[in-house]
Amino acid sequence: MDNLPSLTEVVKDYDLGANKKLGQHFLLDMNLTDKIARLATPLDGVNVVEIGPGPGGLTRALLLRETASVTVIEMDERFLPALADIGRASGDRLSIIKGDALKFDIATNVPAPRKIVANLPYNVGTKMLINWVTETPRFWDQMVLMFQKEVAERVCAAPGESAYGRLAVLCQSVAQCHMAFDIPARAFTPPPKVDSAVVVMHPLPEGKCYPNLKLLGQVTQAAFGQRRKMLRGSLKSFAKKHGMTATEWLEKAGIDPQLRPETLPVSDFQKLADCLSQK
Repeated sequence: MDNLPSLTEVVKDYDLGANKKLGQHFLLDMNLTDKIARLATPLDGVNVVEIGPGPGGLTRALLLRETASVTVIEMDERFLPALADIGRASGDRLSIIKGDALKFDIATNVPAPRKIVANLPYNVGTKMLINWVTETPRFWDQMVLMFQKEVAERVCAAPGESAYGRLAVLCQSVAQCHMAFDIPARAFTPPPKVDSAVVVMHPLPEGKCYPNLKLLGQVTQAAFGQRRKMLRGSLKSFAKKHGMTATEWLEKAGIDPQLRPETLPVSDFQKLADCLSQK
């Protein structure tokens, strides 16, 4: 691994310009990629999945730590030769999958235990996260993910904060989420228009994970779809579809109908979903 050329040289030698349509921004600073990889330790005996490795900066950092096996999923075939070089240097601890990560079944194709560590493409990162969070049974043991900072804040937000919404409720119903550190736009090549941040997600104990995430997603989508309204207003149409008024539903769950959705803790949204599932 020490004999590999620098990432800057790899990008130049293989003519690896960033594709804006794919949301590509390369993190070439190995100090930063190592900092991300450290958040996922311990990695002994773990199968790490990385999405969109590009020229392989984070891939190298993961392979340099302990004895992890790494599977990378890359849809841009231009990066495959550079990734193959890393695979050979790692002693075949790297598996390279060419394809769309949105369509790749991690649970079926990568043995447990699994951790997902990735600098997610801006254009599909949120969709990937929701897919992984809501999949049952849970297939991941930890996730260390880089998003644009706005999305990271939405994942980790607490009630009452402006970023608090559906994404926070879903993620925090299955995991402890915290922002580890920010990465400024200037650290990337080419620099994006916004800063990024790394989020660490540890799954909640089995008994504390909310089981009906599909229903919870529907409830939060209705509530935050009109977030400036009181709950009795934002949930009016959704409640009617289930044969009751919003006020009846909220009072049954022990929630003041005059509250606004951004003030409710995660547990109250779960109570609302429970009331529907018990009908």
